[in-house]
Amino acid sequence: MTRSKKRLPPARRDYVTRFAPSPTGYLHLGHAKAALFAAKYAAQGRFVVRIEDIDRGRCRPEFEAAIFEDLHWLGLTWDQPVRRQSEHYADYTAAIATLRDQGLVYPCFCTRADIAREIAGANNAPHGPDGLLYPGICRAVSAAEAEERIAAGESYALRLKMKEASAVSGVLTWVDLGEGPQTARPEMFGDVVIARKDVPTSYHLACTYDDALQGMTLVTRGKDLFEATHVHRLLQKLLGLATPEYYHHDLVLGPTGQKFSKRDQAPTLRALRAVGRTPEQVLRILDL
Repeated sequence: MTRSKKRLPPARRDYVTRFAPSPTGYLHLGHAKAALFAAKYAAQGRFVVRIEDIDRGRCRPEFEAAIFEDLHWLGLTWDQPVRRQSEHYADYTAAIATLRDQGLVYPCFCTRADIAREIAGANNAPHGPDGLLYPGICRAVSAAEAEERIAAGESYALRLKMKEASAVSGVLTWVDLGEGPQTARPEMFGDVVIARKDVPTSYHLACTYDDALQGMTLVTRGKDLFEATHVHRLLQKLLGLATPEYYHHDLVLGPTGQKFSKRDQAPTLRALRAVGRTPEQVLRILDL
């Protein structure tokens, strides 16, 4: 297991920070680092826990209960009440309406197969942080046709018109405490999905909205989410939201160099506790 020896930036003020897990499994060491790191910078400020449970197909009440149990075991306390994103879809729908009023949203009816065929026939298929960029098939669908297809019950996603949105926003910047000033480049994501028929928001939209609503002044998270901040900065501008500072910390890596994840059945805090590990030992493992 590898861990960073990089010098951490000082907590220069009374930050408001958050830990925002999804209750789709038990917490592992990567989650512990994210939670402890955020709490460290809120030592003289406020620390918030948010449950990001928009994926109702994978989220479970027992995993949410385990999150709180593990955080208490680590010695953490946080502001109440806890915000659960699944209870606030109306907020995200209102935010999307703001984007729609600016003419920056369109429905996309493409399946994965549709997108794959279009990309296969293209001479040059650009890539973004999440893989191949959406080729814009449904941009040509008229508003009348889109309304008919939605009324007929077709599945769809709402996409952001990235070119138009970037033109509206102009040049945007944000500050990462580890990497310094950044110029936002959200266009690398293409027409990013901001909601779906069955889930009226996306990670990008809900996270950005909630960080502003809850008054975050410092967002700490893993380096695997560094690029996502470019999209979040754009949404902040379009929705008139405040921009916090950021710090993207190193990930906790396993013995083969891969990041800890639920999918790879990384050792959970529950399992470590069961074999007698203490919170102090976890902190030493994480070098915090």
